[in-house]
Amino acid sequence: MKRIFTGYIMAFLAIICTATVQAQQSATAKKQFLTRLLQQMTLEEKIGQLNLLTSDMDVTGPFMRAGYKKDIEEGRCGAIFNAYTPQYTRQLQQLALNTRLKIPLLFGYDVIHGHKTIFPIPLGEACTWDLALMEKSARIAAREASADGLHWTFSPMVDIARDPRWGRVAEGVGEDTWYGMQVAKAKVKGYQGANLVADSTILACVKHFALYGAVEAGRDYNVVDMSRRRMYQDYLPPYKAAVDAGVATVMTSFNEIDGIPATGNKWLLTDLLRKQWGFKGFVVTDYTAINEMIAHGVPKDEYEAAALALNAGVDMDMQGSAFSGQLKKLVQDKKITMQQVNDAVYRVLAAKYDLGLFQDPFKYCDTARAAREIMSAGNLQAAREIAARSIVLLKNATGLLPLKKQGNIALIGPLANSPRDMIGNWSAAGDPNKAVTLLQGIRDKVGNAAKVTYAQGAHITSDTSLFKKAMQKQQLEAADTANSAQMLAEAVTLAKQADVVIMALGESQGMTGEAASRSNIGIPESQRQLLKAVYATGKPIVLVLMNGRPLTLEWEDAHIPSILETWFLGTEAGNAIADVLFGDYNPAGKLTMTFPRNTGQIPIYYNHRTTGRPFNPDNKYSTKYLDVSNEPLYPFGYGLSYTEFTYGPVQLSKPQITPAAPLQVSVKVSNTGNYDGEEVVQLYIRDKVGSVTRPVKELKGFKKIFLKKGESQTVSFTITVDDLKFYDKDMQWTYEPGDFTVFVGPDSRNAQGADFTLN
Repeated sequence: MKRIFTGYIMAFLAIICTATVQAQQSATAKKQFLTRLLQQMTLEEKIGQLNLLTSDMDVTGPFMRAGYKKDIEEGRCGAIFNAYTPQYTRQLQQLALNTRLKIPLLFGYDVIHGHKTIFPIPLGEACTWDLALMEKSARIAAREASADGLHWTFSPMVDIARDPRWGRVAEGVGEDTWYGMQVAKAKVKGYQGANLVADSTILACVKHFALYGAVEAGRDYNVVDMSRRRMYQDYLPPYKAAVDAGVATVMTSFNEIDGIPATGNKWLLTDLLRKQWGFKGFVVTDYTAINEMIAHGVPKDEYEAAALALNAGVDMDMQGSAFSGQLKKLVQDKKITMQQVNDAVYRVLAAKYDLGLFQDPFKYCDTARAAREIMSAGNLQAAREIAARSIVLLKNATGLLPLKKQGNIALIGPLANSPRDMIGNWSAAGDPNKAVTLLQGIRDKVGNAAKVTYAQGAHITSDTSLFKKAMQKQQLEAADTANSAQMLAEAVTLAKQADVVIMALGESQGMTGEAASRSNIGIPESQRQLLKAVYATGKPIVLVLMNGRPLTLEWEDAHIPSILETWFLGTEAGNAIADVLFGDYNPAGKLTMTFPRNTGQIPIYYNHRTTGRPFNPDNKYSTKYLDVSNEPLYPFGYGLSYTEFTYGPVQLSKPQITPAAPLQVSVKVSNTGNYDGEEVVQLYIRDKVGSVTRPVKELKGFKKIFLKKGESQTVSFTITVDDLKFYDKDMQWTYEPGDFTVFVGPDSRNAQGADFTLN
């Protein structure tokens, strides 16, 4: 027996050794190939590889500006974004292969939450608390994008965001650092797979490096200013997690860090990213970010801006043409070195090599695979399932939900039959004409079993200035503002005739995303007036919210019996919402970003620090507002179910934890309601005393469980000293002995605790 076991060990070691040798040989071959190629390249050809230019789209399809087409033909462009379809990318790739060295182009695109099959916006999808599903949606997106001629996505966005006024919260996963790290790893794995050589994988790009989610006043492109401690503890870890997961590229952010724009910040891009974190891929700017540093007031002109960016560690210039216009002179003037140029070019060429483009430049240009992969039945089914699991039940006070498939159902609201809004703002190649609206989803669900009537009821907003900005319109059309009173009257009449009213309200897709910050994040007034008018009829109302950020909903929460947060759910939105409304899926989503009561509470997040004068309702001179509670309307981790879950007391395996002996935490969770359902059991830890102030609690784990009606399960977690680490007073990542509390519960506010110590 011992001899057999020894044989297994020897065989295993032989496999490991063989794999190691093969990897070393592959790395050597790659280095030799790229080094030889670099030696053949002229300075102009090298600079061309660092130039990323856009394709354009009009009613006839994609096209390339004449000047950019010439740049490709003359080797002055190394990558193109906004170009897709196998036929079009093949045409452009052929232009590159007609150049002297035949270096293939790299094609990138904003595949943010799906390519053609659109999944929920990232903030919504994060509410699934299902990392496998989030990886799956990225995998499907990669398969579709790669089948459509693409090599590279500008995703995931992992910016921690705690200000819902910022429109780009829709692209991220919310306010929590630890959770953001887990999602970052899942998304990178989903896009890049196990091997970039496979024709179904694409390069991921983590963004926006760094700290972009902390823009002041929630205003896009604004200043960011924070301590190094907050950077390292709260904001940088998700980027680091993506790097550790092997992300191929990093995109710079528009904001400044320590007074220096990120695109020209050497401490950020070289000292931290490459030297401390060991990042080996290439760094690309955001759109014209090099040029925009001039407006920041750091470099005085494009010449200095290009030097600042390359010296900082930027490898590729997106759309600004600062590198293509200035690098040659900068080398001649000895403001940058040829070695710096070579290093940047090598990293770009290495990405193309890793994708296998030098072996087969057209491997992503397969029309048959595109027809087979894009919007397949399996992809659409996955989109529907993920969308349903992204929905958060915010309120169901009277048990109105789930609805019965019977009677007279009135569907009212400007978002009830709006296909463009279903797929969200950053839906890129998504086709709104293929999106399922809520009206369609409900009618398909109930068939002839119930009568479904519909009225728009109101325009998205009566604020014409806001509407024009959000929808990027120079002039309004009559349909944008006409017949407001008539629409309201029709909706009220419809509601009076109904047994139940479903109201689809919230934001249009243009009111969220990039360049869509809002100072008032409530439901627009025209829609709120509609809601109040229907409420006055006395009919039971289900409010279905569609939006890209947490909203202020104090009136709605106080008056409307049932509220569903559905975000922008993607291609299968209407079907998924109908699945939840009528009980074919029991909602289990949990918020990953706090909903404030009003904008005066912002920024508001669950893992804040305590103060020297903690909240005391009986003491005016404690930390609080005079006119509103400190508590949010809906806290981080919150979400209801059609059933009820009860938690037993938190049980610890022992009262102490040591480096050698982890702590086991368990709690009994029971489904005491009338439906089968899923529950996200969340674990938080509080470090009571430290060398620096610590948060009131921090998420450190979760488990999603399914319980049948009447069933119970003991849910267990393991805590190690690594879960207790933080940046101490000397900025060392370590743990400190002391007293702790572990909390387990359904959300960050309603969790039971138990104390333990670290000796």
